[in-house]
Amino acid sequence: MSTLHVMDHPLIQHKVSLMRDRETGTKDFRELLEEISMLMAYEVTRDLPLKEVEIETPVCRAKTKVISGKKLAVVPILRAGLGMVDGIMSLVPAAKVGHIGLYRDPNTLEPVEYYCKLPADVEERDLIVVDPMLATGGSASAAISFIKKRGCKSIKLECLIAAPEGIARIQRDHPDVDIFVASVDEKLNDHGYIVPGLGDAGDRLFGTK
Repeated sequence: MSTLHVMDHPLIQHKVSLMRDRETGTKDFRELLEEISMLMAYEVTRDLPLKEVEIETPVCRAKTKVISGKKLAVVPILRAGLGMVDGIMSLVPAAKVGHIGLYRDPNTLEPVEYYCKLPADVEERDLIVVDPMLATGGSASAAISFIKKRGCKSIKLECLIAAPEGIARIQRDHPDVDIFVASVDEKLNDHGYIVPGLGDAGDRLFGTK
């Protein structure tokens, strides 16, 4: 089964609390999401392979380590996932960016796909799928399935807030995909929203209703 990683770093927890506050405006919400995504990416990329190189420091020659050329890609689930891309790319600027467009049918709560554009060599890359909210897990599961059909075999899921139902869905549908979250909340309400959550992440990120 996939591993659930809950990141309890004080900076992450503090910033998540600010994002939850209904008085936090669009500008601050957007900046906080970017900052948290960068902090989380530190852990998501912890297992990147290293290789030893020899360099010349101002003092002497030295053997040191660099990332061994592992190819990465970040794939936001549109639209709210876009708010997480820049934070991750600030740490791994050489990563490629794909996009998957999904929306949740308001009646069935099931995902509907409308767009997918991935790097041409996606099967050679480690993918980080990003979406701030993991509620029912339907959208994330569908996105991961779509990526797998394109040949990708190494996928991680990075979310800000998750409900137990969404975590269970991903672990059931994709036991090979590790999940990274900043908080596991209490439950879903009757409308499929995470409780206590932070509302609609896309609307708060882009100032829409």
